[in-house]
Amino acid sequence: MSIQIFNTLSRKKEPFIPLEDGKVKMYVCGPTVYNYIHIGNARPAIVYDTVRRYLQYRGFDVQYVSNFTDVDDKLIKAANELGSDVPTIAERFIDAYFEDVTSLGCEKADVHPRVTENMDIIIEFIEKLIEKGYAYESEGDVYYKTRSFEGYGKLSHQSVDELRAGARIQVGEKKQDALDFALWKAAKEGEIYWDSPWGKGRPGWHIECSAMARKYLGDTIDIHAGGQDLTFPHHENEIAQSEALTGKPFAKYWMHNGYINIDNEKMSKSLGNFILVHDIVKKHDPQLLRFFMLSVHYRHPINYSEELLESTKNAFERLRTSYGNLKHRLSSSANLTDDNDRWLNAIDEHRAKFIEEMDDDFNTANGISVLFDLAKQANYYLEEKNTSEQVIQAFLSVFDELGGVLGISFAQNELLDEEIEALIEKRIQARKDRNFALADEIRDQLKEMNIILEDTPQGTRWKRG
Repeated sequence: MSIQIFNTLSRKKEPFIPLEDGKVKMYVCGPTVYNYIHIGNARPAIVYDTVRRYLQYRGFDVQYVSNFTDVDDKLIKAANELGSDVPTIAERFIDAYFEDVTSLGCEKADVHPRVTENMDIIIEFIEKLIEKGYAYESEGDVYYKTRSFEGYGKLSHQSVDELRAGARIQVGEKKQDALDFALWKAAKEGEIYWDSPWGKGRPGWHIECSAMARKYLGDTIDIHAGGQDLTFPHHENEIAQSEALTGKPFAKYWMHNGYINIDNEKMSKSLGNFILVHDIVKKHDPQLLRFFMLSVHYRHPINYSEELLESTKNAFERLRTSYGNLKHRLSSSANLTDDNDRWLNAIDEHRAKFIEEMDDDFNTANGISVLFDLAKQANYYLEEKNTSEQVIQAFLSVFDELGGVLGISFAQNELLDEEIEALIEKRIQARKDRNFALADEIRDQLKEMNIILEDTPQGTRWKRG
């Protein structure tokens, strides 16, 4: 079975056939860097990092580009409020972005282009649209003539007439039609600006990604991705700009991840439920947040709450415990061969099932279910009186392999500081001496230090709570 991708453009799953055999060109819309990212920003970062990992796992050479919008109205406002300037604010929150997403297990893109570093190609792109009759200058602003592009609305599946009914010309806008959108904005007094054929100003939001995707990936790319909220108008406008300029399809596959709700309400600053990743990772293991995000299919909405995260933590710990039990047993297992093939075949079947689920539109939720089945099999195996190092190593290897595809590690830090190590040894001796009161006292003391002990037939194990 080939990989199937749900294409927003066609609204159906399609076999994934890249433009060039074995190679994938993928562009993901990145954040506007005026603040720390919230969990809504974290979801596409995690989702498309996982898509990239899986495509690489399946043998594709992925060229992955994700941009930063480092100049716009929000950045200008933030700079004014903080008594700073736009480049300084942008640099600060780009650094913060990398810190947050790296903690979530996301790898850097091959290229992270910035708007301010690509102003020449953006201006050139706009000039060509004007030359071709798709855009016009108006008192220092430049607007795209939306009605001039015949396919407008094909991504969001709306007609121009439907869009026209809700369109308005805002105060200060100098466009010919309410549907037209800005490609270049004349600078206001005191604003950051760049020189252009139309005067001092800066680009509109939509033109940035069209220009940078073309520069780094070419006229047509394989996958263009982002949050569901970008479908319209951002991605719709990108299509209009890019295809008007090149006469070619902009992207073959369009992917969009679902929204995040907070306690069953849409996340927004006005509701006071705006949650920053920067704050969450201070309280919770970042790997847990990644696991939580991937436990729901990327196209479905996610409801975030502390209760749901705690429930997910318990599930995640079951996988880590299974992995830890395998590690613990490995040292005491022999190189036995009896009945190995049955277990090794079962492990291979789980790998094949994981691939089958992920091939179906990157279904991480079902992929994680396969990992729980794998853990159950591992637990059954560890109940055997005699275990084989070969089988245990195979279980561990497939956990690492499939976890790596998801960007998740099931290993826990096995290094204890000397104080905790000494307490565990003291408790073991207390149990041998049948001094159970002291043993319980030490257990409670370790629990307060967030160390949970498990007494197993193979000895005392620990994990972080």
